[in-house]
Amino acid sequence: MKLNENMKIKDNELLINDVEVKNIKKKYDTPTLIIDADNFKKKIDVFKNNFRSDDLDLRVIYASKALNIKRLLEIVSDKDIYLDVVSLGEMYTAKKAKFDFSKIYFHGNNKLIEELEYALDNNIGTIVIDNETEYELLKDLVKNRKQKVLLRVNPGIDAHTHEYIKTSKNDSKFGLSIFDDSTMDLIKRINENENFEFRGFHAHIGSQIFEKNSFFDELDEMLKFIKKVEEQSVKIIELNLGGGFGVYYTKEDHPFELDVFLKEFKDKIEKRIVDEKLNINTIAIEPGRSLINDSGYMLYTIGAVKSTYSGKKYIFIDGGMSDNIRPSLYDAKYEMAIANKMNDSFDQEYDVAGKLCESGDKIGKNIKLPKAKRGDLLIVNNAGAYTYSMANNYNKMRKPAVVFIEDKKDKIAVKRQSLENLTECEI
Repeated sequence: MKLNENMKIKDNELLINDVEVKNIKKKYDTPTLIIDADNFKKKIDVFKNNFRSDDLDLRVIYASKALNIKRLLEIVSDKDIYLDVVSLGEMYTAKKAKFDFSKIYFHGNNKLIEELEYALDNNIGTIVIDNETEYELLKDLVKNRKQKVLLRVNPGIDAHTHEYIKTSKNDSKFGLSIFDDSTMDLIKRINENENFEFRGFHAHIGSQIFEKNSFFDELDEMLKFIKKVEEQSVKIIELNLGGGFGVYYTKEDHPFELDVFLKEFKDKIEKRIVDEKLNINTIAIEPGRSLINDSGYMLYTIGAVKSTYSGKKYIFIDGGMSDNIRPSLYDAKYEMAIANKMNDSFDQEYDVAGKLCESGDKIGKNIKLPKAKRGDLLIVNNAGAYTYSMANNYNKMRKPAVVFIEDKKDKIAVKRQSLENLTECEI
């Protein structure tokens, strides 16, 4: 397992920011998601310090679907960046975290009336309209105010990533195609509505993208489209280019250096806007996974270790697809280690299976680890994004605890669900 700068080994035991992983087990039990909050703060600084301009308002927006919990949103607020939400629940959590709603972007392809009403009642900063039906709903709800809006459009960039996380193909469920003539008609209607401050567009081409040119192609397509729109006497001042910057999970992944990329991206943006003589003064990006992922670790306790008649060796853990469904959903891969055997030889090969009643409940296949036994602690690296966010109660499993490490001290951020929590909504 690849160790980051905040991890070290002492007496064969793993420490994260000087906190012993075995003590996390003792204090909070498992499964538990560990978040290195100090590393998360550093990652925000990488984006803020390298995506900045003297000529443009460059915005970093945390895509909170990656991990949306109160303590994390408080950090996002303290670091003075923007927030992206996609549901009533994410907005409610932001409100409980006392996040400034004027710095929130509300996304989604099927915003419900109650969600739009909640956003308007709380003076949401920007609503990203996805389709014509949503425009019709919103225009009837907006009264006596000037609501900032963007329109989500689809530039047709086919980024090379997993089919389930592509968002910009011509058959995507998100946004409207820039190649469809009816899109221009809707743009004009939004722009002419006196209750809207139509600022521009949002585009997003997918997730886990390792080719820088995909983002440069997106920029080129969007600026060409904006020039075409401005020729129709519609002034565009904001462009949100989404996120999707690839992160490291295993040796198969080759992410680009973020600091180098962000500076290069910024330079291209500035030059192209000047070259095209556009009115854009605000550019936003939406890192989610690339902000939080390498600050998170899933910790499990190993139960049975089993060899099948075919020779397959299994490690069984006390969680599984209920706290990390990504491997079952789209064959996501992770690096792992046994946190109390960090210096032992990684010479055994196991499938790491959960305890849920599904044959597909595995979080790792053919994983090289030290010889495991009952009671060992399995740690899964780079698990900050889309683990707790996708956690579920299948088999009436309780959602895990979330523990933050801040200033080299551990503290509970989300309590483990209790048995009472599992049935409290049942009549």
